[in-house]
Amino acid sequence: MGYFVTGGAGFIGSFVVDRLALKNGVTVYDNLSSGKKDFILHHIGDKGFRFVKADLLDVGRLVKEMKGHESVWHMAANPDIRKGTESTMVDLEQNTIATFNVLECARRCDVDSVVFSSTSTVYGRAKTVPTPEDHGPLMPISLYGASKLACEALVSAYAELYGIRGYIYRFANIIGPRSTHGILFDLVQKLNVDPKRLEVLGDGKQRKSYLLVDECVDGMVYGFEHSKDRLNYFNLGAEDQIEVKRIVQILLEETKLKGVKVVYTGGESGWKGDVPRFLLSTKKMAKLGWKAERSSEEAVREAAGMVVAEHLRKRRPAKA
Repeated sequence: MGYFVTGGAGFIGSFVVDRLALKNGVTVYDNLSSGKKDFILHHIGDKGFRFVKADLLDVGRLVKEMKGHESVWHMAANPDIRKGTESTMVDLEQNTIATFNVLECARRCDVDSVVFSSTSTVYGRAKTVPTPEDHGPLMPISLYGASKLACEALVSAYAELYGIRGYIYRFANIIGPRSTHGILFDLVQKLNVDPKRLEVLGDGKQRKSYLLVDECVDGMVYGFEHSKDRLNYFNLGAEDQIEVKRIVQILLEETKLKGVKVVYTGGESGWKGDVPRFLLSTKKMAKLGWKAERSSEEAVREAAGMVVAEHLRKRRPAKA
């Protein structure tokens, strides 16, 4: 039956579905807690496509729907790092326990492979920059990063014990259309509230790597098709960084809003658990034959235009 995609109605997950649907049948399993059915509506009615609205904590339903699939692409998770700081059970339940359920059901259903979407936050404040996949020790500073690292350990164990081929992708900041969180989406929502004032978390000097969502999926599919180890793990990101102040400047240029006062809240980090500076080493993927085509700034520029077009409310010009 092809591919089983958890969180397939989410931001990155829906783009994974778009790509996999070109190859084989796809079942999307999503409770729509953060995803949107609108993101996959264009597939409804297609041959080989199914949508199941259900929760990963419902093991009985998960086993029933997963049976007969060859590969599971596990994209479901709590997508909001800050939310986990405020509600401490969220990452445990939606990330770690949900991932255990996915892997256990994959074992019961004789699934060949599980592809897992992880994060650069598993590295914490890495001392080696750019940070390679074999960097250690891994010391996350957020509950989100800690839960994702636990998930990686489960993928590794199930690969070794039960022969399920595992793929782990540690993402940089992924941006683009259909986003429901992240710096560009959050800033646009603030401008919708007050187009004359923009509050930015931190001091604006945070430097991170950004990757367009379509390139992220390109990298995932490429790694899946070209790396056949029992456990495969890769960083996915651009080869450079961009500062938050520059992101704000690009976004405001794309909005064409004039006279916006930018206010930085101060502090090295935007929030508790935020890693203010990171850059992933992408040499391992490059050796396999894939690398991002766009720089972080190019990705931000392109994504900003799309996010603004999607989410910025158009306002009537003031009367003379």
